[in-house]
Amino acid sequence: MALRSHTYSLLQHAGSRSSREQPVWVYRAGHVLADAYPLPLAQPPPQAPQEGARAQEAIPWVQEGLVIQIKMRTMWKVHRKPMRHQAGATLKLASWAQAGAVAQASGGSPESHDAQLPPPPQPEDEEGQGERLVELHASFRELFTFFCTNATVHGAIRLVCSSQNRLKTASWGLLFLGALGALYWQFGLLFEQYWSYPVIMTVSVHSERKLFPSVTLCDMNPHRPSSVRHHLQALDRFARENIRSLYQFNFSEDGDVPFADDQGPQPAFYLDRSVRLQRLSHPGGQSRVGFRLCNSTGGDCFYRAFSSGVTAAREWYRFHYVSILALLPAAHEDSHQSHGGHFVFSCQFDGRDCQARHFQTFHHPTYGSCYTFNGVWAAQRPGITHGISLVLRTEQQDHLPLLSTEAGIKVMIHERDHTPFLEHQGFSIRPGTETTIGIREDEVRRLGSPYSHCTDGVEGVGGQLLYNASYTLQACLVSCFQQLMVETCSCGYYFYPLPAGAQYCSYSRHPAWGHCFYRLYRDLGTHRLPCASRCPRSCRESSYKLSAGTSRWPSSKSADWILAVLGKPGRRSSSQSKSPSPSLRNNMAKVNIFYQELNYRTVEETPVYSVPELLSAMGSLWSLWFGSSVLSVLELLELLLDAVALTLLLGCRRLRRTRVPDGAATVASHAKPEASPLPTDCRNDVNHLGGPAGLFPHAASGSCGRNLC
Repeated sequence: MALRSHTYSLLQHAGSRSSREQPVWVYRAGHVLADAYPLPLAQPPPQAPQEGARAQEAIPWVQEGLVIQIKMRTMWKVHRKPMRHQAGATLKLASWAQAGAVAQASGGSPESHDAQLPPPPQPEDEEGQGERLVELHASFRELFTFFCTNATVHGAIRLVCSSQNRLKTASWGLLFLGALGALYWQFGLLFEQYWSYPVIMTVSVHSERKLFPSVTLCDMNPHRPSSVRHHLQALDRFARENIRSLYQFNFSEDGDVPFADDQGPQPAFYLDRSVRLQRLSHPGGQSRVGFRLCNSTGGDCFYRAFSSGVTAAREWYRFHYVSILALLPAAHEDSHQSHGGHFVFSCQFDGRDCQARHFQTFHHPTYGSCYTFNGVWAAQRPGITHGISLVLRTEQQDHLPLLSTEAGIKVMIHERDHTPFLEHQGFSIRPGTETTIGIREDEVRRLGSPYSHCTDGVEGVGGQLLYNASYTLQACLVSCFQQLMVETCSCGYYFYPLPAGAQYCSYSRHPAWGHCFYRLYRDLGTHRLPCASRCPRSCRESSYKLSAGTSRWPSSKSADWILAVLGKPGRRSSSQSKSPSPSLRNNMAKVNIFYQELNYRTVEETPVYSVPELLSAMGSLWSLWFGSSVLSVLELLELLLDAVALTLLLGCRRLRRTRVPDGAATVASHAKPEASPLPTDCRNDVNHLGGPAGLFPHAASGSCGRNLC
């Protein structure tokens, strides 16, 4: 009776509480007692006082224990978040009920213990109770229910609220999974595009002072080095024979004697006369001109043929010419120094005279003596008067007519400290004219890896750069070809620099070098060589757009005094009193190079998806399908971690139970039945966060609570 009276007093206390807290508190008290003493009912209990407005209680009595079973009309309130002091009161009620049941079983009447039992326990303040470090759910169903109830992801709550209607639950489940699948499908498309690293080109215009670019000029007069002059004379005679046999043209009958020092001694140089110009018949009826090249054994031969006889003659002459120049020593004196000072008559930049230190000289095998203007002056203002102005000599001395068929000046404008490749990017200026060239600069900036394949220097280049200058794509391609030439043909092409320890090709030392060279050069043109993959573009480079205009210079009225000032007075005859000699005018030219404007364009690569833009796109997709934020993603991660932890815990418990013998567990339960009044499934280890079912207080302790496994 003491237990009954105290239980009634607790229920009365519950009825006096507010309507919001009463059902949850009364249900928890009854539920804990029901879990603690699940014994069969012996007789129907008396009716409890009807004081709770929202609960109906029926308290059945048992023979060896007590079960309080409470039926509630508003059971959905169980899922509300419990208060911690209510959980503490629940445990005290369970302990107090257990003590009354033990006293009744020992033979005493319930009424005799009314005075001995303490008053109903009061909830303690939560500050005095311990708090677990990790709190887990008892089952995956409870974990999922808690997540769907409290998550901020839209649509998750419908999976719980529609649990009484299976059709709605299935519909919302399919919608939730469909939205999740569509989200990750779009995520896949987004990441596929991001990992392709697309770029867009951004064009901007800048206005500031710029250093004047380098200007390279060549006189297009390839000369005859003195050490191989006799070899070149033998080549000229051999070329005369080939031209006469093909076209019945005799240089001596034409009255023009283009070959200087023709009566010299016979050279001690072996000229390969088996390589000669031939007229080739084609099945289509069109005749072609070319020459045959064979390997060292003579078993593999091919024809280097051209539809134009002029092109064929020049290419044939170049083949023999390169073989002769390859006999020159590595550090020979360029003959352009003997007459190079006469190539530039005058030079001015921004009204100031140029100095000799502003020029670098070199000799090109085809374009003759070349000069590169490398002044360190900056362009202050645009216009002709603020650029560079040169008066140049265009005379052709010791000219090789079959090697160079042009007369004039070869010009190339390029970046500072870059190697000029005149055969690829140069343009010609006609003699007897004044050419005005305006410059507009464009600067290209590339992002580099992983957005584009480019380099800032020699890093990432698959080979050695043979030029002592800054990196350019053309310099890398030429260096790659020369290295492959040395590896394949055992010699290098004379027009390009040599790697260390190599020598230039000459058929006196390498009889089959022509066959090897042209095969390799054809593979380079068809992209069969690995040079294109070894040589990336430069990440930052400048290009120059040119606009040119020409006029006749000097004019007929001013030709005499201009030629006299420049040291070339015109000698007029009586028939030429009104016009200067055309030959004198054709021996000079004037060039003006200037900035048209100091504004320059910058073309810069910009990634389509940077990291902030990628996160923004992901957030937009997430909000579109689930209407949530980054914290919602963290909730999903928390759900995943809780599921993993719960899986490990349940697996650990199952493994532990399989190791404990069944007999030992039975003996321990008969020896001390009162020492383990609670169920043996270690439910004290878990503090249920999803609802009141199985909620245990922080003060509960035991072997299972201390050791989860």
